[in-house]
Amino acid sequence: MTGVSSFPVDLFVIGAGSGGVRAARIAAGHGARVMIAEEFRIGGTCVIRGCVPKKLLVYASRFADDFCDARGYGWNVGETSFDWLAMVAAKEKEISRLSAIYRENLEKAGVDLVEERAEIAAPRSVRLASGRVINAKHILIASGATPELAPSIPGLEHAITSNEIFDLKSFPKRLMIVGGGYIAVEFASLFAKLGAKVTQVMRASNILRGFDEDMRVGLAEELGHSGVTFATGCLPTRIEKRAGALDVALSNGDNLVVDQVLIATGRRPNTAKLGLESVGVATDAHGAVKVDDGSTTNVATIHAVGDVTNRINLTPVAIREGQAFADRVFGGKPGLVDHDCVPSAVFTTPEIGTVGLTEALARERYQVVDIYRSRFRPLKAAVSGRSERTVMKIVVDGTSDQILGAHILGHEAGEMIQLLAIAVKMKATKADLDATMAVHPTAAEELVTMRTRTARFIHERD
Repeated sequence: MTGVSSFPVDLFVIGAGSGGVRAARIAAGHGARVMIAEEFRIGGTCVIRGCVPKKLLVYASRFADDFCDARGYGWNVGETSFDWLAMVAAKEKEISRLSAIYRENLEKAGVDLVEERAEIAAPRSVRLASGRVINAKHILIASGATPELAPSIPGLEHAITSNEIFDLKSFPKRLMIVGGGYIAVEFASLFAKLGAKVTQVMRASNILRGFDEDMRVGLAEELGHSGVTFATGCLPTRIEKRAGALDVALSNGDNLVVDQVLIATGRRPNTAKLGLESVGVATDAHGAVKVDDGSTTNVATIHAVGDVTNRINLTPVAIREGQAFADRVFGGKPGLVDHDCVPSAVFTTPEIGTVGLTEALARERYQVVDIYRSRFRPLKAAVSGRSERTVMKIVVDGTSDQILGAHILGHEAGEMIQLLAIAVKMKATKADLDATMAVHPTAAEELVTMRTRTARFIHERD
């Protein structure tokens, strides 16, 4: 950083999650004087209440299938049982360890950590909950998102969100999950595998709106095999607490008695009571902070990264945005974040890995679209006897042969899509995949051995 600032702080960051911490550390590395405020726990949603604890529970849930598979491979497996409280304790130990690492990394970078709530008082000042006012040359909002409690119905206070489900005092043997998005299906999958009777209630007719249709249909089928019951085209209308259980009325006329109701109908940007209105920071209809390609708001000294902007709500995206912001403002590096072709995964069992365009979007945007699709039984399941199926799909521009999208449903789909995303990002062609030698025997080899085009769509343009 060049020059000497007259402000006591060059950068004040609100929120010590993945994006905020990365921005703070990088800015400090460029010589900036940085302060960061966090009112809850260091690490944000991903470390404390999201990606990490969820993935740990996913791992726990998959042992149920492992025990069954082992018998098919000659192992004599004795009686098994799951201890929910032991898993909760193990989860807490790990996220506490990671939170401590985040704290240590901030300290090593020379970032001043303030563990209290902060809100914007002026374009270049922040007020802490204690009343202290900090003047800063730049302010970065990285406060993330929070679960949306909807629909608003009588008894909603008896329901929980993804914030609370990781720390339940007892295992919910009967669990209702409201919602059809990736958070809802992930919890439906893992709790069903852990032994809960799961009912998933949603307004839509199928799960995962916006995902490729083959992935949606395939995962719904697999969740059904895992014991998840779907109640589609309806929502809860009332929740009543009775004799230690919850009586839930649905809009289709049904009543269900469950132990817990998890509301997973989406998340909203965490912008309430941040003082944005008082300084004129623009937000959209969902409360998301509006920013330009460089993560700067309409107020030149105030910036925002991560889920609070509601661009692509993924941890790696927040980290990349935080780093790019700090490099640009304090390191003199002009690079911007490319939000195109961002890979993602849904950590159900089996997983979904996806990158690029779905078939539906490709058919809207391109004149000729070729589809390559494969559905097969994994080798491991052939001996274990399970009915699991893997689905792979490659969406190709029929004119240029460029790969537009790739979608995988199956074991380790998240790992596979990360590597395939490199090829998609580099604008590889289907011929490039065909020319790549396969690794045998693996599921991933199917991605480079699919030769049969299963469909071609030609859009006649005026």
